[in-house]
Amino acid sequence: MKPGGRPDRGDGRPPAHAAPRRPQPPKPTLRIQTTTLWEYPSQHYDAQDAEGRARPAMQGDKEYVGATPSWVIWQLLQRYTRENDLVVDPMCGSGTTIDVARDLKRRALGYDLSPTRPDIFRADARKLPLEDSTADFVFIDPPYSTHVDYSDDPACIGKLDAGGDDGGKAYYQAMARVFDEIKRVLKNRRYLAVYVSDSWRKRKGGKPGEGLGQFMPIGFELFGLLRDRFQPVDVVSVVRHNKKLKLGNWHKAAEEENFYLRGFNYLLIFKKQEDRRHPGLAER
Repeated sequence: MKPGGRPDRGDGRPPAHAAPRRPQPPKPTLRIQTTTLWEYPSQHYDAQDAEGRARPAMQGDKEYVGATPSWVIWQLLQRYTRENDLVVDPMCGSGTTIDVARDLKRRALGYDLSPTRPDIFRADARKLPLEDSTADFVFIDPPYSTHVDYSDDPACIGKLDAGGDDGGKAYYQAMARVFDEIKRVLKNRRYLAVYVSDSWRKRKGGKPGEGLGQFMPIGFELFGLLRDRFQPVDVVSVVRHNKKLKLGNWHKAAEEENFYLRGFNYLLIFKKQEDRRHPGLAER
């Protein structure tokens, strides 16, 4: 007897009259997004085999907390890279960037303080083991303050509060060093993208409905740091399909306590543009 009272055949299989499990329908074909509002119904896309047929696959690990939507990386690599280009992810997480790059016949290097698989190298994003002007494209999905416990390593930037007593000074200083390192390893006239969200944190002691909390405009702050180092290309708003956004109790709390749930992520796209007359100076 199966849990819940459903009988089986004695070999673990359901009875012959049970309805067969329906296969998951294929995901929509990916197409280049042409507006600055991006949305796709799934965290991951279906790859294709050599004949162009859908091949259900997983890019990265769907169970990884804070996993990057693989279709976002697909969009970027289609626009800003070519076959055999080197794609670098300094905070590679579960390896989503590597998998997408390989799907599209790009080379990939992934780094992380806490590697989750053998093809991700252990390194701090503030000091990458790469020569200058090596990468054709850099993608990074950094910590959005301290909401996710990524690593036990004390050097992890995810342990730095973007809204702490110092106004997030330590967090933003760390991210500035990451961007300096990205600028060093990125080839001139090539692109990078930063996938990030703002944050809001409830303050203790407030009464329901007062909206007492702290808003951390992380996207705006990081845009400013990037603008000092690179040439802005565009800002895309990526619709979030977080499971929490489907839960009624979360929406009820947001209404009663007067705060907003995060409904989108920023995708900040920049280009390294060195003035050849003054090396290191970004063109304005």
